[in-house]
Amino acid sequence: MPRKQVQFDQLRDFLTGKAWQYNSTSFIESDPISVPHRFSCRQDIEIAGFFAATLAWGQRATIIKKCNELLAMMENRPYEFLRHHKPNDLKPFTQFKHRTFNATDTLYFIESLSVFYRTHASLEDAFVQNLDLHKPAEAGNFPIEQALIQFNKAFFSLPGVPARTHKHVSTPARKSACKRLNMFLRWMVRKDSQGVDFGIWNRISPSQLVCPCDVHVERVARKLKLITRTGMNWQTATELTSNLRKLDPADPVLYDFALFGLGVMERYHAVTKSFK
Repeated sequence: MPRKQVQFDQLRDFLTGKAWQYNSTSFIESDPISVPHRFSCRQDIEIAGFFAATLAWGQRATIIKKCNELLAMMENRPYEFLRHHKPNDLKPFTQFKHRTFNATDTLYFIESLSVFYRTHASLEDAFVQNLDLHKPAEAGNFPIEQALIQFNKAFFSLPGVPARTHKHVSTPARKSACKRLNMFLRWMVRKDSQGVDFGIWNRISPSQLVCPCDVHVERVARKLKLITRTGMNWQTATELTSNLRKLDPADPVLYDFALFGLGVMERYHAVTKSFK
């Protein structure tokens, strides 16, 4: 068997094993995905997940705490709150802050989501309108790029958008790797037999997802030569995903669990030991 094929098989087996090691319910409690896991209503899961993904920077314990604080202001019924709140109900949110996400951003997020949910049954609609997202997963084919661009435009379509709030919802149009949105889409789209990701959306194929690229994923991916581009941007995220598609075309972002787990839980020891 050619050496390259042996190396490829070893890499696939190694990462698949690590993916299933970390793709387990034990992963949930300490991760921001625990926030939407508190809910059973589809829309509550979407809303809690969107806020959890948006606020996902910094220490995970703090992220979870701040997300739960925000949802408590909605009486832990975010879907009902967004559709039926009154102006006086917004007063507590004027005190909310997480790192650079402040009250101005919070109030615009609530307004934009409220407008959306008064006319749509699922946040999935904001990503998929007028898009064909079921094309075969092939190298260089990333229709999710247009889905993210479309979502960004729709989210910021209300008059009087605070200029500062744009930075909290990324878009490939600004060359961003869109880590948080890609993570949110993984949560909503992946059909996960292990019970971590929700898989409640059906109009986006798991094969079309792009791997969320945080600093831990990036470092391990570079160690394994799954990324060769310099810097971290949209093209780098799609380069990584194209290589992950070679391992599993139907579910490339399964390997997000492996790369993240190796980076955070094992601090690259397994990578160094197995792939010198």
